[in-house]
Order: sequence, then structure tokens, then C-alpha cells
Amino acid sequence: MRDTGRSGFRVGVYVDVANMYFNGGRRMQYDALREFACRDGAEPLRLNAYASYDAERAHEDVNYRDGINKFHSKLQDFGYKVIRKEVKWYQDDDKWYRKANADLDLAVDVLLQSRSLDRILIATGDGDFVRVVRALQNEGCRVEIVSLDNTSMDLRNEADLFISGYLIPNVIPIDHNLEFNLNWGDVGSRVRGVCYRHGDRGFGFMRFMKKMNANLWLTDTRHPDSPFESVYFHDSSIIPRGFSFTSPSTQNYIFEFELVESNRTDGLEAINIKPISKL
Repeated sequence: MRDTGRSGFRVGVYVDVANMYFNGGRRMQYDALREFACRDGAEPLRLNAYASYDAERAHEDVNYRDGINKFHSKLQDFGYKVIRKEVKWYQDDDKWYRKANADLDLAVDVLLQSRSLDRILIATGDGDFVRVVRALQNEGCRVEIVSLDNTSMDLRNEADLFISGYLIPNVIPIDHNLEFNLNWGDVGSRVRGVCYRHGDRGFGFMRFMKKMNANLWLTDTRHPDSPFESVYFHDSSIIPRGFSFTSPSTQNYIFEFELVESNRTDGLEAINIKPISKL
């Protein structure tokens, strides 16, 4: 039988667009998110994006209407079904509030559609989905969470896999790579990763995802099938100066850094390192 490169897994992707947008995902690349969800040759049976839509504003603001329609059209080009949740306005005393909560829509859809799925990726950091994740797992589905900033710790702990979107190649684009036409992981490119080892001699090692494959559990970069790569760094390359690796919270930071050929090791080295987010 000819190897088609497909795993046979059926995948569903459900994106809480507003939550991702307001927590670091204004430039999120939905095609890269889809690629990650199907990283082992899985078939995407459902791709749902739950997005707010202010009909009143669209009627009055041409730029808003054109921009939101273009965004939704792009999602459809990538294979997503866009579920628009119309914004409702509520008055409390003298103040007006807008609300377009799609949580219930997402929860109902994913629970009903899970019967045909093996793996589900939910892009959100909202802790309200903890019970939904548990229910999906009880139905035999593997549930993965991708989020950015301000992620619920309970949601992280409940998921079968949690990963920050900052760490997935190209999900959040890096201007440096676009400007110089560099691929994520090339020498000279900037990538994002975590510090997995640091001693008391002023140097350590960063680990970043170089490629997407099914072996995310192979974090030992010496393994030939590991999707990760490790790079040496010196504390003098950290911006801002004085960043301390002695705190236990350091392991919760995500760093962005440039890859250069090292004159201290046989591999690559990380320079111009900036902490950009905390898990």
C-alpha cells in the first residue's frame, strides 16, 4: 500500500478569535495554526473560528466593515468556517457595554462534533472551557490548548497538551524574518523558545521548535526525530541587562532571540535575547 503520509487522525480546530486577538494574537496566522493542528498528517474535519461582528459599526464605518470582511474571507480561504457572533450593546447606569461572547456557541459545537473527531485543538486561554475540555476527554478525545497571554492555569493543567502560540513556528510572525525574507530557524532568523538549562557561570541553553511533527514529546534535541533544537547563549546577550535566571519563575518565560553561528560551540548561538511573555 502506498504511504500517503496521513496518520488517519481526524482533527477539529476551534478558535476563540476575540480571546486570542486581545491576548497577543492581533497578527495570528491561522494557516500556521492549521498546519500545527495537522502536524502528523491528520485530516482537519472541522475548522471553526468564532468571531465577533458589530453590525451597527459596520453600517457606519466603511473601514471597519471592509477590514472585518477581508479578515473573515481570509479565514475561509484557509478552510475555516467563520461563526459570527453579533455584538450586543447593554447600558448600565450612564455607561454602555459591548458583549459578543461566543463561549456557549463554541462549547456546544465542539461537544456535538467531537463524536467524529480523534483530536481537538481549542485556541483560547479562557478558563471557562475547563469543564468542556474534561467532557471531551471523557468522550475519548485528545484535547490540545493553544493560547498566548493571560492563560488560565486550570485550563493548562486540564489539557492533554498545552503550548503557547508564541512557540509554534510562524503562528505569530516576527518582523525581522519578514524584512529579511528569512525562514524560522535559519541562521540570522529570530525565533522564540524557552531556557531549559542555566548554570552559575553566566551561560545556558535555549530550546525552540524548529519544525512541526508528531514528536512534541521528544524534547531531547539529541534525538534525530525531535522537532526541537537547542542553542547556547551567554547572559550578556539578554536584553534588558541584569535579567536574572536564579528565580524559579524564569522557566515560565518565553524568549525571542536571533540565531547566529557560534564561535564557542559547534552549533548555533542565541543573541539579542528578549523575554516577551510569561506562561
